[in-house]
Amino acid sequence: MSTTQTGRAAVIGLGSMGAGMAASLLRAGFSVAACDVNPEAVARFQAAGGRGAATPAQAAEGADVVVCVVVNAAQTEAVLFGPDGAAGTMRPGAVFVSSATMDPAIARGLAQRLEATGRLYLDAPMSGGAARAAEGALTFLASGSAQAFAAARPALDAMAGRLYELGDAAGQGAAFKMINQLLAGVHIAAASEAMSFAAKQGLDLAKVYEVITASAGNSWMFENRMPHVVEGDYSPKSAVDIFVKDLGIVQDMARAERHPVPVAAAALQMFLAASGAGMGRDDDASVARIYAQLSGVTLPAKE
Repeated sequence: MSTTQTGRAAVIGLGSMGAGMAASLLRAGFSVAACDVNPEAVARFQAAGGRGAATPAQAAEGADVVVCVVVNAAQTEAVLFGPDGAAGTMRPGAVFVSSATMDPAIARGLAQRLEATGRLYLDAPMSGGAARAAEGALTFLASGSAQAFAAARPALDAMAGRLYELGDAAGQGAAFKMINQLLAGVHIAAASEAMSFAAKQGLDLAKVYEVITASAGNSWMFENRMPHVVEGDYSPKSAVDIFVKDLGIVQDMARAERHPVPVAAAALQMFLAASGAGMGRDDDASVARIYAQLSGVTLPAKE
């Protein structure tokens, strides 16, 4: 990465994804200010050479690009238009890169409100996980005006391994992300069902993992998540409640369009069960634990 100064950036949200994205911007030569509700995350970012900020408004002051990596639409709205929001302190013509997963209609509304102030909005949810975020190798599913893409391009070059330009209006990137999340949630639930069923058959789960990852039944989510079940380690990489939210959005979108999504609905029920059982903040592979509880199966425990 270049070490020359490429502009002023702000990152709002320093969780597992946002921290890696902020680090990628630093490596690319951006002057980066960041804020998070967790002061320890801000302290780690400062130790890595970034500037800490107390609020989104403070982080975004004078920024050319503001990258928002929060959980949902409500948090994104607060980041932009809340009492300490970024909309009023970004410089005119700056671009807000919105990476939260949300209903496409809400993304369109936020874009209209921000663009009315003379700033730009890029609808840019991402995929790839924390490791790819730290490498600057995320996949972005982006849509927005040509001006928004142009303003965001240097930052996206620093954070992305692959950029899909999916349309000229906000909401289209969000819609693509919801298709991805439908599949991701269904695949996690199906993988969890298969592994718990394998345990019910008395199979060696490590050997099941080896065989399935070399067979036609494999999926990216099976390969990525089922080691957590094999190891009995449900420390959160991606939490159950993320898919409670995302598959809930899928249901809302489908209901509005009168489109059936019965497989996604069944997967949502399993995530809801896991969350209701107190596993909402645990890794999303915890769905396997719910299947195990229902059928009296013993899964591996962490050593």
